[in-house]
Amino acid sequence: MSDDKQTPFGDDNNENEANRSEHAERSENSEPLPDELKALNDRIERDGVDGENNSSQGTNSENVSQDSDKKPFHQVISDSGEQHNIDDDLILPVAHGDIVEGANGGEGTTVRSAFLGKEMQTSFLEYSMSVIVSRALPDVRDGLKPVHRRILYAMNEAGYTPSRPHMKSARTVGDVIGKYHPHGDLAVYETMVRLAQPFSMRVPLVDGHGNFGSIDGDSAAAMRYTEARLDKASMELLRDLDKETVNFQPNYDESLEEPVVLPARFPNLLVNGSAGIAVGMATNIPPHNLGETIDATCLMIDNPQVSLDELMSVLPGPDFPTGALIMGTKGIRDAYETGRGSLSLRAKCEIKEVKNNRYQLVIKEIPYQVNRQRLLEKLGELVRDKKLTEISNIHDGADRSGIDIIIDLKQGVIPEVVLNKLYKHTQLQIGFGVIMLALVDGVPRVLSLKEVLGCYIKHQEEVIVRRTQFELNKAEERAHILKGYLIALDNIDEVISIIRSSQTDEQAKQRLSERFKLSDKQSEAILQMRLRRLTGLEREKIETELAELLKQIEYYNRVLADNNLVRQIIKTELQDIKARFGTPRRTHIMDAAKDINVEDLIADEDMVVTVTKAGYVKRLPVETYRSQKRGGKGTQAVNLKDNDYVEHLFIASTHSYMLFFSTKGKVYRTKVYELPEASRQARGNAIVNLLPLEKDEAIAAVIATKDFPENEYLMFATSQGMIKKTSMSLYDRTRKDGLIAINLKDDDTLIAVKRVSPGDKVMIATSAGKVIKWDESEARPLGRGTMGVKGITLSAGAHALCLEIAHEGASLLVITEHGYGKRTRVEEYPEQHRGGQGVFTINMTAKKGLLVDCKIVDDDDEIMIMSEEGVVVRTQVSGITEQGRSTQGLKIMNVASSDKVSVVALTNKRQDVDDVEVSSDQEKHEGAGADASSEADAPTASAIDDADSLAETESASNDDDLFE
Repeated sequence: MSDDKQTPFGDDNNENEANRSEHAERSENSEPLPDELKALNDRIERDGVDGENNSSQGTNSENVSQDSDKKPFHQVISDSGEQHNIDDDLILPVAHGDIVEGANGGEGTTVRSAFLGKEMQTSFLEYSMSVIVSRALPDVRDGLKPVHRRILYAMNEAGYTPSRPHMKSARTVGDVIGKYHPHGDLAVYETMVRLAQPFSMRVPLVDGHGNFGSIDGDSAAAMRYTEARLDKASMELLRDLDKETVNFQPNYDESLEEPVVLPARFPNLLVNGSAGIAVGMATNIPPHNLGETIDATCLMIDNPQVSLDELMSVLPGPDFPTGALIMGTKGIRDAYETGRGSLSLRAKCEIKEVKNNRYQLVIKEIPYQVNRQRLLEKLGELVRDKKLTEISNIHDGADRSGIDIIIDLKQGVIPEVVLNKLYKHTQLQIGFGVIMLALVDGVPRVLSLKEVLGCYIKHQEEVIVRRTQFELNKAEERAHILKGYLIALDNIDEVISIIRSSQTDEQAKQRLSERFKLSDKQSEAILQMRLRRLTGLEREKIETELAELLKQIEYYNRVLADNNLVRQIIKTELQDIKARFGTPRRTHIMDAAKDINVEDLIADEDMVVTVTKAGYVKRLPVETYRSQKRGGKGTQAVNLKDNDYVEHLFIASTHSYMLFFSTKGKVYRTKVYELPEASRQARGNAIVNLLPLEKDEAIAAVIATKDFPENEYLMFATSQGMIKKTSMSLYDRTRKDGLIAINLKDDDTLIAVKRVSPGDKVMIATSAGKVIKWDESEARPLGRGTMGVKGITLSAGAHALCLEIAHEGASLLVITEHGYGKRTRVEEYPEQHRGGQGVFTINMTAKKGLLVDCKIVDDDDEIMIMSEEGVVVRTQVSGITEQGRSTQGLKIMNVASSDKVSVVALTNKRQDVDDVEVSSDQEKHEGAGADASSEADAPTASAIDDADSLAETESASNDDDLFE
């Protein structure tokens, strides 16, 4: 339903005929209609459109009664209650069709039939174009959206200029919404507020007085409290507006006129940027430095074929009002070349060293459009959630001179590592997606840098030409008047006589025009001339002014005839603006966009990693421990919970990958430095907080490595004696919930994983005290998700205990749960085929207990032995006597009657701590532990004094404590 006064569709009869002809043309070219529409067309052909053949003509009353049971697709009810079928509207090709006579549309309206699909499509397109053109997107010429343009124009028209006092913001908002922009007052006020914010605009266009918000996200005060006027820079956008430099259009009610675009004497689209979301498209143009943008514009004026590299030499990238850093130039170049790119913005931070090996991080500048208060809240949240444990305090150091955020770090913390974490978890580093979308001749286009500058230069050429033409016209009009003055002065007596003898002004004007060949304007000016102009001095002024005007007219004509002169004028005026409003660059552009490599900031050192039966893990430097002689009692290393004991202990470099193999055959990967570091007495962190372990899943083995060579393999062993060899390269992947490392039977568990290379000898020990040795080539390489083959045949009730890789000249160290052990040369063990029963390695007795662990050692190695109660002994391997394969062994560690040995690990003194390399023949630095043979309950850990080993105790008493 629409009013005829507002309908844009033209004459009804002409439109109806056009609709029918268009419908006929479409029908000829379209596919066959469905059955329902065929029947409808038959009814229309038989009954006519709008019932033109119905009973009103007295010829079709029977047809009406026959078809009365057929319900029409649509009806319009008139004032009289009569129903009119408009079935034919369903196949109209356009949104609006024929007039429906007699419809109840109200007085003075016309009801038209409408095709709903077409109506929705047309309405949505009209709405979309309205948003795109009139709301959300800036014009490439002045860089302003309509609301910005109207605010500046309304303030200029009202006289709120820099030379005048500030005026209430509410007055400006009222002028804007009342005259030009009929939308919400709050939206207009917020737009004006943003134009006045120095942290939002690279060159503010409004000079605000009062609370106009802050970078902390504080809102501006109500418009009745604040005052505003135009800033000096905005006057350059409005300059020459009164010289017919741009076109004007009627406002929304056609009572006033407003400019279609502003003259914009500097490239505001690039200088202040723009952001907006339209229908189906969005724009996000970053701000730039005014001086650099003007230099790029002048460079392109001199050489329209300038290359992008030459432009970027003077305009290297965006310059945000909040400063900060842009990481890398690739995103900038992409945006300048294609109109689309992605920038990485990073806060500007300083690292200050304070006393006692402590550091402070001082955040001086934050990325563009980041809310500083929310940033502070996020920092506090990360500290409270223990995600940034290195931070001891956060200060808000904002004052009149800056917006500093001061972060105090704990003692010994590497500040670069904390800074990298802050970049990762907070808005100290953000992405900025560039979409250089703007309106070009009313059409949205994604523009490159050269296209933006080209459109702006073209606009300025038009402004200069129109301004020059305006000034030429004014000069010619003034010169024309002055020539008339001179004619009058040359004939002053006759002119006075004509005027005195004339009865009316019109008669005098006509007689002057006829006598001296003057124009109407000259005659009118002579009549209005004052007597003082008859003096000789005034004549000289007129002649001087005329001579000056003739020079100006000659100059204006040269400008209009020479496009190079027009471009030179543009350059001169741009350089003048740069000199008055240019400021130094605030945002620094880094050469390469890369994150800080955390690994490079962490010392490469050996760490002792422990995993308890209850699932607690920690790491601490290996230097924490001191060496003791054989038989030493040790001292407390870990404060354990009741019934918990250390199950795995190994040593690895901080830079190594840690492959955690679980008892269920899965592998999880992390870095050693990612594990929590704790004191020697601390229990550590629950491993379930680090790895997504399932219920009843524990860590069976750990491999430390820096790479994953394809020609090296991992050898797996299970408690049922199964083994599998798989290339390491198959495990060079990370998955959040772990990878399948080996398929296991339901009643089987993984006990050990070792690295092997061609020629290595594999040794497997069982809880019954047997050991088998065979060449690694006995096991062929299998895939990652396979089950493997038999490695050793187990006796009844026994289970496989550990897996070791032997090398020439080494010894096999074995230890029982009561602290007895020995080492035997690996050459004394006969080499067998895979799957055999093996041979005995130690005489088993009840005093010694079951075999719990074994290790391949060299003479200059050191071993670390830990009990279930957390007692640690570190001793030289050379202090353990080398014995035959079937001997009794000797006491290596004094173990309390309530305690048992749980695990053994190695440390190699030959290896430089600062150059740790993991390889197949250095298994001692891979630190894979073995299962303990006993899971008996253990009391709370304490240092136990074994009275039965007096000699060993006296020997140990001469040493320093186990720990520093």
